[in-house]
Amino acid sequence: MSVYRDELKWLIESIHEEDAAEVFDFIGYLNMKREREAIHQIDFDFLSKDKELIHQVQKSRENRKNGRIYDQKQGLKYLQNKIKEFESEQNL
Repeated sequence: MSVYRDELKWLIESIHEEDAAEVFDFIGYLNMKREREAIHQIDFDFLSKDKELIHQVQKSRENRKNGRIYDQKQGLKYLQNKIKEFESEQNL
């Protein structure tokens, strides 16, 4: 383990309780920042060749064009109905 990690662990252990939440939030921020950077480095050329992804985007565009878009309530109601249908089929 590197000296920096050992020192960092010591600093975290010795931090005042009032500051612990801020340190926790900052570490979360650093992790999120690193994830965001990784997402930005996605190989867009690879994605442009993904036939399933292209099909999903085309289907989504078609649904929007034809007005087949659900808001949150409509989507929830649709899923609840599908669950009821599934459960009733299982009880047969």
